[in-house]
Formats: sequence, structure tokens, C-alpha cells
Amino acid sequence: MSKNKKFTLITMIAILVIVILFGFTQIYSLVTKGFGFGWKSLNPLEMPVILEDKNNDPNIADYELIAKEGETEFIEGLKTDTLGYNGSYLGPILRIKRGEKVNISVKNQLEVPTTLHWHGLLVDGEQDGGPLQGIEPKQSWNPSFIVNQPAATLWYHPHFAGTTANQVYFGLSGLIYIEDEISNKLELPKEYGVNDIPLIVQDRNFQKDGNFDYRTSMMGVVPGEVIIINGTVNPYLEISEEKIRLRVLNASNSEYFKFSLSNNDSFQQIASDGGFLEKPISMNTISLAPGERAEIIVDFKGNDEKKIFLMNDNMKILEFKISENLKSSIEIDKTLTTIEEIAIGDNPVQREFVLESMGISGTINGKYYNMERIDEEVNINETEIWAIRNIGGMMQTGGHPFHIHGTQFQIISRDGKKPPLGERGFKDTVFVRVGEEVLVRVRFKYKGIYMYHCHILEHEDNGMMGQFEVQ
Repeated sequence: MSKNKKFTLITMIAILVIVILFGFTQIYSLVTKGFGFGWKSLNPLEMPVILEDKNNDPNIADYELIAKEGETEFIEGLKTDTLGYNGSYLGPILRIKRGEKVNISVKNQLEVPTTLHWHGLLVDGEQDGGPLQGIEPKQSWNPSFIVNQPAATLWYHPHFAGTTANQVYFGLSGLIYIEDEISNKLELPKEYGVNDIPLIVQDRNFQKDGNFDYRTSMMGVVPGEVIIINGTVNPYLEISEEKIRLRVLNASNSEYFKFSLSNNDSFQQIASDGGFLEKPISMNTISLAPGERAEIIVDFKGNDEKKIFLMNDNMKILEFKISENLKSSIEIDKTLTTIEEIAIGDNPVQREFVLESMGISGTINGKYYNMERIDEEVNINETEIWAIRNIGGMMQTGGHPFHIHGTQFQIISRDGKKPPLGERGFKDTVFVRVGEEVLVRVRFKYKGIYMYHCHILEHEDNGMMGQFEVQ
């Protein structure tokens, strides 16, 4: 072999070795900084702060929320450009109670317009925070309302037409806790951050420099390879008590989550979107579409394992580190509340909502969203039956979570069959599979203009939304 050929061969081998080593180094660096579960960088689960009520009157609450830009360290040594309320990412928990008057100052310190929608809260249209309540940069919005619904875990997020998906992806969302006389009397875990744990679950992609890699195509948003909870990558939670209450929110833009425990133990669902179920329901898995919530009780008593994982399908997303000496817990009440069916009068109004999508965009009843158009007119305090049908469409890859503002509804049936037990409470978002028809019983207590839409946020931003007026 000639000297030139030997030199060329050695050079090529050297280059190949360098590329392989550099690639391995980069991959190793990423996974040890938070991209792979079970590596070095396990992080304690962040707990959102409880927002301080600035009013000493027990019947009035005054809060301030500031939407602003920031930087957040999800991966050790790297900064991510993010958005948050009163902080760099996500927002504090608003803890309110039934019968209380709530005043909120919402300030927009972003460079673009935004809104703040109270997802699941029963308020009049002007306080709802939909696209019609836009807040310009450096401006404020001051909604005020009286809490008039049962205890529940709700949430808040932007709803400005065309930019909701982007603003939520970069961090604008937070939880709302409503308490009432029933929740105060129930035997349930109630110590925040110890045995009463919020789980805001999101999927995200990251670039090499640590910034979010938010990408969309004609098919929709690119699913996130990393699951973060409460803004924490690779989270763990120290378990010191036998029973833990998890308030789970699917705050993703488009991903459908299926939760279970790594040891296949069962747990109990105690609440859905709008509040408590009548009785705890035992199950091994629970699925939540974007916008849906559930409260579950996990019992670690008698478990010999030192750690158990919360799973999303086959992915470990949260490690429970179990103490050797668990504190004994209370017995969960066998009856949680009484749920009365929303009364239906003679010959109720029936409406049909046909969901059809084309990749990232979609229509409802063949129409794209138009802020200047009222699609439906509804009478206040009259129960209606809404039929929601998903007929699929071109480049359709899954179902649609259908959200209705200004109400908590009840599911009558799925394709003519009773809904599963976990869906027999109050709901504000329902997942409708391709080819499925869901009937719901719905009533509105307040006047105003509201939205109904797919809660895949990219679908919402690209037309899959309608507007109705309650009169």
C-alpha cells in the first residue's frame, strides 16, 4: 500500500473516531443533564407556590398575576428562554373558596398581546379571559367574580387567538384550587406539598443550547421527547405518608397521556375536571387528554419496594422515593359527594358539533373560527343536549379534546353507551375519538360570549373553534 493511501486511510479512521467520540460525548452530556430517566440528574419535584391573598377580609381575595419573560434552568448549566406568571416558568396556585369574591389584577409584561382564561371556572363572559379579553403589552386586565361552584382542581392559561399554543408551550399556565364545605370535611390528604401534590404534566423538546425546540408542521406540533412535571426534568418525590393525593393536569399542547404505576398497583380516582366523583373508583390506568384533570389517591402501604415510578405508557416520568417508616394515613371516605343530574326539561334544544381536521388545522360544523361571528345563541339556565362528533379528516392522527367555556357539563353517552365511571362527574373537556359521538348535558348560569374548541392548542389556533352567546 502506498504512503498516500496509508495516510488517507489513517486520516479517515481518525476522523471517524473523533466523530464517534464527539457524538457519544454529546449524547452522554445530554442524558446526564436531564434527557434520560435514571441517569445522574434526578431533581426534586418543584412545587408551585400558593399565591398570596393581599386582602385580609376572609370573604374577599385580591391576587396579582404578571405575565412576563424569563429564563429557566431545566438542564444543568443551560438556560431556556421561557414565559411565566410571577416567575420564569408556569405560575402560582390560586387557592379560592366557594362564596368568595375574587379580584385579580392581570398585568401583561410580554412584548405581545395575551389573555388569561380561567379553564373550568363558572364566570360571566366578560370575566372568562377568552380571545375577546385581550391584554395589550404593558396593559392590565382586572376581572372580578364570586366563586359559585363545588371544590375542584381547575387551571388557567392564555387564550389569545392564534398564539395560545406558543404561549402555553413556553410556560404560561397554572393551577386553581377551589375549596368548599364538603372538601373541608372530607377525610382526604390535604397538606400541600407533603401528601397533596400538584402534577402539571407537559411534553417538551429541547435544542442543544437548552432552549425549547417548538416545531410544528402540517401535521401539528412535534411531540416532546422529554416529559416535565411542574417544570422539573427527571423529577422525584419523597414519600413519607401512606396515602398521597395527586392532582394531575395534562397541560400539554397536544399529547394524550396514559398514567399508571410501575408496579401495576391500583389507585383511586376521586375527582374529574369539575370536582369530586360520588365515590372513589379503583383503577390501574387513567388517561387524560390535553386540558383534562383528575385527582387520584395512591396508597404506598405494604409496599416492599423503595421506589416506584409514575408511568406514561412505558416511560418513567416521576420517581416516588419511599421512606422505610411511612406515617399512617387516614381512611378515605367511601362517599365523597352527591352528584345530581342536570335536569332536562321537555323538548330540550339539541345541537350538533362536527369536528373535522386537516393536519394542524380544523373546522367545527364546517367553519373556521371568526371572532366577528356568533355561531350559536343559547338561553341562560336552560339545559341543552350537545352531540359532539369526530368525523376525522385528512392527515387525522387521533381524537379531539372538546372544551366548552363557562360551564361544567355531564356526559350522557359515548356512542350510545354510558360513560366510564371516572367520567360520570362534572367535566369541562371531553376526548372524542375518531368516528365517535359523545352526548353531553349542558347548562349555562351566566350571560356572555364564550368559546367551544378543540383543546389541541395548534388546532384551536388554526381555526378549530366556535363562539356562542348566552342570553
